[in-house]
Amino acid sequence: MRVLIVEDQVRLAGLLRRALRGGGDAADVAIKGEDALWMAGATRYDAIVMDVMLPGIDGFETCRRLRDEGVWTPILMLTARDALPDRVAGLDGGADDYVTKPFDLTELMARLRALARRREVERPPVLEVGSLRIDPASRRVWRGEEEIEVSGKGFALLEIFMRSPDVVLSRFDLLEGAWDSSYENRSNVISVHIRQLRERIDKPFGLRSIETVRGAGYRLRSDGGK
Repeated sequence: MRVLIVEDQVRLAGLLRRALRGGGDAADVAIKGEDALWMAGATRYDAIVMDVMLPGIDGFETCRRLRDEGVWTPILMLTARDALPDRVAGLDGGADDYVTKPFDLTELMARLRALARRREVERPPVLEVGSLRIDPASRRVWRGEEEIEVSGKGFALLEIFMRSPDVVLSRFDLLEGAWDSSYENRSNVISVHIRQLRERIDKPFGLRSIETVRGAGYRLRSDGGK
């Protein structure tokens, strides 16, 4: 996932960002509703965590403006308010889910994954390409019946590939999907992670499912690389 966190409490925003990054996801932070408007309009996010009490325009108004501008990224409202009128106001303003503080971090991450799966079209719970399978919810990978361990970023890249089999993805496409805006993209990090993925999902099985397309990027073969 790539998630936008809209939260003016620096400590909480940092906690959420670390939790997402620790799971291999990418997260950007906005501290004001006005910042969230342009960031969500300029970047394709899988989900947005939106605090209600923000400096400037509040979370309710930010959510309404995003919907008015045609941004339909799933939004999870996050606030200390637990009164029924506030929950109704958030949902009626275009939010998709609502969590009150204090919250359980594990539950919040699960709700975000559920929201991301609903984006635009219902996403299958398990993705399959050839003999390769991944479960985005549990972050597990299999080649046939054998389970494979991959790194957090390796899983993020593999999920991007498996949602677009046979499509050539550029380095920029992969960076945009698996890293957040704070990443400095001049390094060879994509090459390193692709090599590590091949060592895990291809080499032990005598396959070459991830192809290098010279001058263009990489492609996951839908036939499994036989």
